[in-house]
Amino acid sequence: MLAYAISDPSTLSFEHLSEDLKRFSRLASMIVYRDRLTPNYNDNAKLFLETTKHFDFDKVLLHGDVELACRLKADGVHLRSDQFELVAKAKSCGLFTVASAHSLEELLDLQERGADMATLSPIFATPNKGKPLGVNILKALKAELDMPIIALGGILGDTQIQSCKTAGFAGFASIRYFAR
Repeated sequence: MLAYAISDPSTLSFEHLSEDLKRFSRLASMIVYRDRLTPNYNDNAKLFLETTKHFDFDKVLLHGDVELACRLKADGVHLRSDQFELVAKAKSCGLFTVASAHSLEELLDLQERGADMATLSPIFATPNKGKPLGVNILKALKAELDMPIIALGGILGDTQIQSCKTAGFAGFASIRYFAR
């Protein structure tokens, strides 16, 4: 099962970047650099990509910036749910493309646009993210979905991960799970 770490200023510090990435690499096979508030995102992204080369991640992504991901030669990009129109641009640049979805309709839209993967959230209760969708949401579209769907939202431990696996998710993504 794919383990996708979503970094956040609460879990990743550039003052001890190598140590934090080492912690992430013990549990995650894929990671995205995400920081919505820093004015230094471009410089940090470059350092993040350079430093992740020393760890065993299958894929290293940048969040929300196709041009930067392409220019810095990231493995891919994670698009927000208001960026679906950028899937084609990301794919034309050769980027592995993940996007955030919050409904079955959005999953179908992303699949049609050619995204490689989507996160679906919130699966479990998580602060400020609305009512959880639950692990059984994929059953309604199982026959129509060809792309991997990654559970996101409120995943804190192995019991929730196992529930996602049993329900048919290709993997899970989390911020807080990887903070340990």
